[in-house]
Amino acid sequence: MKVLVGISRIFVGILFLISGLIKLNDPVGFSFKLKDYFAPDVLDMEFLVPYALVIAIFVVIYEVLLGVMIIIGYAKKFTLWSLLLMIVFFTFLTFYSAYFNKVTDCGCFGDALKLTPWESFTKDVILLVLILILFFGKKYIQPFFTSGTRSLIVFASFVGCLGITYYVLQHLPIIDFRAYKIGSNISEGMTVPEGAPIPIFEYNWKFKVNGEEKIITTNGDYPTQDGEFISVETKEIQAGYEPPVHDFSIERDGEDYTTALLNEDKLIVIIVYNLAMSEKEGFAAVKEVTNEALKKGYKVIGMSASSQEVMDGVARENQFNFNFYFCDETTLKTIVRSNPGILELRKGTITQKVHYNDAKDLKLN
Repeated sequence: MKVLVGISRIFVGILFLISGLIKLNDPVGFSFKLKDYFAPDVLDMEFLVPYALVIAIFVVIYEVLLGVMIIIGYAKKFTLWSLLLMIVFFTFLTFYSAYFNKVTDCGCFGDALKLTPWESFTKDVILLVLILILFFGKKYIQPFFTSGTRSLIVFASFVGCLGITYYVLQHLPIIDFRAYKIGSNISEGMTVPEGAPIPIFEYNWKFKVNGEEKIITTNGDYPTQDGEFISVETKEIQAGYEPPVHDFSIERDGEDYTTALLNEDKLIVIIVYNLAMSEKEGFAAVKEVTNEALKKGYKVIGMSASSQEVMDGVARENQFNFNFYFCDETTLKTIVRSNPGILELRKGTITQKVHYNDAKDLKLN
């Protein structure tokens, strides 16, 4: 039991540390995931949506600290109860997501590691078992270091977490795990490689034959069957390959400009995923950068999920010398965690990406 508790302690601590630090690298992204859970068709807790970022920061810092605390043996009773309550809640959440197919990615490891809902639930069940081992074998959890040293380590960890949080909120994530990281080519990211798995569907056709219902299963073809057709149910039995970049398009006035703009030699893109929720103080930096880019021969566009009327109104109000194009809001949130954010593309390849606070660091040539 002593050995089992020791192994469980290190495994749980490291997993909580890794999971927490990955999300701490991108608390804005984790807050988007929390908003998915708060939606009316999931947990129906819309009153928490305005506080999603604050909740995200609290949860991830707490997760990191619990990882540190269980490893060094700090405040054993408090730490074990916190671990148990947190994993019970997460296990319920991942089971709910998996069973009802509500949130297809729990965000447990941010964008670094994507888990299916059932994979997330399995991971939480394993963690629950390990934490229960720690809970019932707590007498074998011996603290490391002196009491004062343990307190200092926890406090230093807390301060370090606050420092990381401040930095990534004022700039961008330290490590970009997304498909739109610097160096990625958007056009290539949208392509499906030759020989990639294709989705396979099962079709259950319901007919009425001689007064009785009969179900015939095929993989797509309409069955040769006498009788009256009633309905068909479709079920995906094998997922196909999904390219890392999807739902990306650049549209304006009903026309698609994606291909043309991704072929531009020098393109500056201003991402404002929602103009109504944008940081208005960032527009001054945007205007300065875009005016300079136009002088140096760049094509400059804006991208937003707001309506055309709103986009054009903001452009006039701020005297921008470029037009806004429409793109899916989730896609824009994935591209850059700043609202507004600034990208440089060359032939569809992202060469620079900055928060509006770092607009002055954009190198135009």
